[in-house]
Amino acid sequence: MIVHPIPPVYDGASRILILGSFPSVRSREACFFYGHPQNRFWKVTAAVFGEPVPQTVEEKRAFLLRNHIAVWDVIASCDITGSSDASIRNVTANDLDRILRAADIRTVYVNGKTAYKYYQKYAEPATGRPAVCLPSTSPANAAWSVERLTEAWKCIRE
Repeated sequence: MIVHPIPPVYDGASRILILGSFPSVRSREACFFYGHPQNRFWKVTAAVFGEPVPQTVEEKRAFLLRNHIAVWDVIASCDITGSSDASIRNVTANDLDRILRAADIRTVYVNGKTAYKYYQKYAEPATGRPAVCLPSTSPANAAWSVERLTEAWKCIRE
């Protein structure tokens, strides 16, 4: 059983919430979200907001807060082999209320189908809020180019 090691990023000005499934090995090592260099999350979100791609954890955190984005994951703990979403078992969900109580979240987005599946199973019944499923920025979603992802993710600006 691996427990999620990364605290959520949000503040009172956060308006959108983006949830992944569970952090990859590289993200857990970096102690921050989307830590694998091949994950396109930072490239895509920076392009959506017309900003340079943040490099350091401090720059990434500042980028999120400046653009009113809260980030966390659906899963608090699970059994997982490496970074494989397909191997996820024995899920305990994160309590999203701490973010939803602190910020005026207008829309919940999930990064990929695995996050969406677990959101629908665990989080939506608890929050009563549907989520918008965006195509995954993971390198495993190779069918989607950065350009295509950026186009699909533009809805987070609105």
